[in-house]
Amino acid sequence: MRSYLSLELLSVSWLVMTMMVVTTLFSQAHAWVRPARTSLVGRLQSPRLRTRTPSSLQVLAEPLSTLHQSPDDKMVLDPLIVCGPSGVGKGTIIAKFMEELGGRNHFEFTVSHTTRSPRVGEMDGVHYHFVALDTMKEAIRNNEFLEHAEVHGNYYGTSWSSLKDVQMKGKRCLLDIDVQGVKNIKRMESERLQPKYIFITPPSLEILEERLIHRGTESAESLARRTANARSEVEYGLQQENFDAVVVNGDLTEACDEFARLVKQMYNLQ
Repeated sequence: MRSYLSLELLSVSWLVMTMMVVTTLFSQAHAWVRPARTSLVGRLQSPRLRTRTPSSLQVLAEPLSTLHQSPDDKMVLDPLIVCGPSGVGKGTIIAKFMEELGGRNHFEFTVSHTTRSPRVGEMDGVHYHFVALDTMKEAIRNNEFLEHAEVHGNYYGTSWSSLKDVQMKGKRCLLDIDVQGVKNIKRMESERLQPKYIFITPPSLEILEERLIHRGTESAESLARRTANARSEVEYGLQQENFDAVVVNGDLTEACDEFARLVKQMYNLQ
């Protein structure tokens, strides 16, 4: 019996010592990890994250063909990026701004690439560059796009070359980009790329669905998909600091006027 108790006490002692060692090691590891975690949170919240390091700027400049740019070129690309759910009327607002409210004096469209089929009246090279899926994927692998995204089963993208074409004319690019594209561009912001963002939202999702139905271009399946996407897009668009300004398209004339006013204010235009 005495031998048995001794073994029991010895086992308990080893167990206590093991637990003490494990606790000590865990505490030290926790102490080592905690400062790194706090530092990471601090960097994520710091505005200085929006300024890229020189090495990142080199990556940004490379697709713009630095062979045609002076090493002293400090030109800042500050395109106007307009975003909103499908059917919200952003195309109409942009068209009126460009044609009737002075937008064409300061802005120009880039021609995006897409793998979807042309709609009635759309011309290749004017409205979009319509390309095959394999061609688009190869261009993406070659880093030929400022942004690209798969939307409703099709690929869309804005090439670096199209951005450069507008910049060389002394104007700013006006880009109509979906939420996925906005998120991608925000991750690329730097001293050389400083876009301004406007989100166009409907008064309600119910009104947006009615507009999509009246447009007559959507099947029941695509309508359900676009409505579901619109919900998450509007949630992102209305979150504070995701966009520089938000325009509610309840009345088209008022929305167009407000859009033009905001753009002129953001770019200090006359």
